[in-house]
Amino acid sequence: MYLKQLSVFVDNKPGALYAPCSALAEAGVNLSSIFLADTKDFGILRVITKDNEKALNVLRENNFAVKLTDVLAIEIEDVPGALSKILKTVESMGLDVLYMYAAVGTSGKPVMIFRFDDADNALEKLRDADCTIVSSEQFFA
Repeated sequence: MYLKQLSVFVDNKPGALYAPCSALAEAGVNLSSIFLADTKDFGILRVITKDNEKALNVLRENNFAVKLTDVLAIEIEDVPGALSKILKTVESMGLDVLYMYAAVGTSGKPVMIFRFDDADNALEKLRDADCTIVSSEQFFA
């Protein structure tokens, strides 16, 4: 039920995003979701793609520090308060969110991508709370 996400470390300087994105484009890797988090010295480019193995190889061949991690995709309604509702559920369960960002699912509904400190525990608790966990197959359908 997890999605695989690539985290690519890039320098925090003008033009630094072009290199990994163009390498993936040249290899024919389609990016389904992309997010950039930055610090003063570097950025972490988070990418979800159907072609993880190919993307991982391309990035490593181009000397990028890259890591593959598990994330959970949770579909929410496209109405005011939907994010607050899921975050209240997450808080009430004592789950620790390391980060999150949004994507659009194939259903057209928003999908929140979450990285938890304990993904297995989060998956079990969120399933029990009837949250709509989006599988990899559903995400890329």
